[in-house]
Amino acid sequence: MLASLDVERRPGVFTYVAVPVPTPGLLAAAHGMVTEGELTTLVVPVDAAERAGLPVVIELAWLSLTVQSSLEAVGLTAAFSALLAEHDISCNVLAGYHHDHILVPVDRAADAIDALRPS
Repeated sequence: MLASLDVERRPGVFTYVAVPVPTPGLLAAAHGMVTEGELTTLVVPVDAAERAGLPVVIELAWLSLTVQSSLEAVGLTAAFSALLAEHDISCNVLAGYHHDHILVPVDRAADAIDALRPS
């Protein structure tokens, strides 16, 4: 899978917010959501967090791996996170049904794309 891996950047700048009950506006803006106990974590565009009066603690670029991966694939997450770690790039991973998505610091997006693309 790594030999055919490519990456695309989703337009926009994103952040994580955690709220007890998401408002309809935040839900509509969310590109990702995880329910954790008493809080719901949402990945939203920075402007949506600001409109909701929520703190922007980190600004992230959303990268999508274009290789279609299986939900049962072994080692893909470890492989791409190791590539990013070699370049001192932090990442947060969201797995979709067919593709993995990586949130990286916005100022390191170009570096992350270069690190992930096969040479």
